[in-house]
Amino acid sequence: MLTEERREKITEIINEKRAVTVTELVEALDTSAATIRRDLTALDLENRICKVFGGATALNAVDVNTTEDEVSAKVLRNVREKDLISKYAASLIQDNDFVYIDSGTTTLKLISYLNNQKAKYITNGIVHAKKLIEKNLDTMIIGGRVKSATEAIIGPDCIDGIRKYHFTKAFMGTNGISVPAGYTTPDVDEALVKAEAIRHSYMTYILADHSKFGQVSSVTFAEISACCIITDVSPDKTYMDQTVIKTLE
Repeated sequence: MLTEERREKITEIINEKRAVTVTELVEALDTSAATIRRDLTALDLENRICKVFGGATALNAVDVNTTEDEVSAKVLRNVREKDLISKYAASLIQDNDFVYIDSGTTTLKLISYLNNQKAKYITNGIVHAKKLIEKNLDTMIIGGRVKSATEAIIGPDCIDGIRKYHFTKAFMGTNGISVPAGYTTPDVDEALVKAEAIRHSYMTYILADHSKFGQVSSVTFAEISACCIITDVSPDKTYMDQTVIKTLE
């Protein structure tokens, strides 16, 4: 297949599916991943598709979130779903676990269901640390700069602090989950903290209700295969093929 012919086919597939991964294109066109990546770069420069982390989307499918609501607004959304997800997540914690809890409204709800007094907990969420202490749990908080909108500790000091530890389990929040874009957040500093925590955790769980699927924010902090997902309802099969997903309804 000639280069232009292959690129026409790639564009056709992307416009039909709206979003595809490099792996899907490799299988569909029986060519190498390196060739597909070069084609996607060229097509992106020609403004025929939008290249994203791990794949590409159709131009009319691009809807990237670059801002984030205040915690006070987010905490009121999908309350029942967050409750269901966090209750199950808490049941996964065992004696002697060293648990990282990310900032976020679903991870904050998780703390309400924690009852394992033998585990140790560390977080970058200010309110999260307070709730852990109130439950008389063994608590540590990472130092660094405070982001007021999300009440999260971020920045270089926070990342350096995380590098000292090795967690058995991490429970993470996300603003969006997309097959080509992975797990995303609008804030670069928060993305760097999340990525470091995932790198230092033996097992990472993303706590996300159904509204997060198909959403893309401006910064990727992990590929979709890097974490397990706990959610309320089953997402599209394309997600199920990429990683382990626990659905609760």
